[in-house]
Amino acid sequence: MEDVVIDPTFWSGRRVFLTGHTGFKGAWTSLLLRLLGAEIFGLALSPDSDETLFVKCRVAEDVHHHIGDVRDLATVRYALDEARPSVVIHMAAQALVRQSYSEPVGTFSTNVMGTVNLLDAIRHVPGIDSVVIVTSDKCYQNTGSIWAYRETDPMGGYDPYSNSKGCAELVTSAYRQSFFADKARPRVASGRAGNVIGGGDWARDRLVPDAMRAFIESRPVHIRNPNAVRPWQHVLDPVCAYLVLAEHLTTFNSKADEGWNFGPAAANGVPVRVVADGLVQRWGGSARWEQDGDDHPHEASFLSLDCTKAHARLGWQPLFDLDQALDLTVDWYKAFAAGQDMRAVTQEQIKKSLL
Repeated sequence: MEDVVIDPTFWSGRRVFLTGHTGFKGAWTSLLLRLLGAEIFGLALSPDSDETLFVKCRVAEDVHHHIGDVRDLATVRYALDEARPSVVIHMAAQALVRQSYSEPVGTFSTNVMGTVNLLDAIRHVPGIDSVVIVTSDKCYQNTGSIWAYRETDPMGGYDPYSNSKGCAELVTSAYRQSFFADKARPRVASGRAGNVIGGGDWARDRLVPDAMRAFIESRPVHIRNPNAVRPWQHVLDPVCAYLVLAEHLTTFNSKADEGWNFGPAAANGVPVRVVADGLVQRWGGSARWEQDGDDHPHEASFLSLDCTKAHARLGWQPLFDLDQALDLTVDWYKAFAAGQDMRAVTQEQIKKSLL
């Protein structure tokens, strides 16, 4: 596709250290990097289910697979020193808002100290050219504004998850200024994406995985806040953005070692009910949704990212509108329900979309 600005020649044979490669975005990233010819070294916890994208797509075949916890500095140092990468992409995280309410200490430990441990380990490994720290659109101090958040807006976060991601941004900034300001050092940047959807996400308390489980089991999905507006995007959009950012950090003289927004087009920022209706329509049959009337922890009612900087300075543009993102997502889960080879299905979606 002509909009894609990933350079396959950059990634061919390049050593990449990827944390969180057993997770949803990490598995998609691993599959894409391997198709691009990269050599991938992964550090992550064991997959928590045989249904994960990592397992179903046999991602372990594509990665030097190291099981370990980013909360343990010695483990991070060992894995990074063994990999000796050119590019580091940090995706390991506790990624669920509702889980952060029940496990706040674990959330802060993983998302904040995991980032500290990685950045500190990077200080002692030669040959690293670029580092991309993946955080979240929820890292911003959400004031309920109707305006999209820009990279210059303050970090914050109401819930432990969002706050931990704001903290990870502050940690990244502090390490960049304190230890990586020298031009001879690795260039360090952070990337913030929106509500990511796509095949292979089975996390609890997320709209698409909850809906797909319900539809496969022929029951309604319960929606907590149907009027909340979110920036929806297919997983390949931010994944491509992180790779483009790493290329710029490594190759180009333009300053890119800072924070970046990688959200979808403005038209993709729609209420939860619109996405739920789209999932129901595409799945068909008995698929339906109902509003959940129970009390739930606080969630922001509106969230949007201003990505002007990434468009202008990196040449990055989102590839998928909302309809395309929903088509790809539902097609993946239908193939899963039909018992197809999900490695082949996922690789085919990547190839048709990007390569």
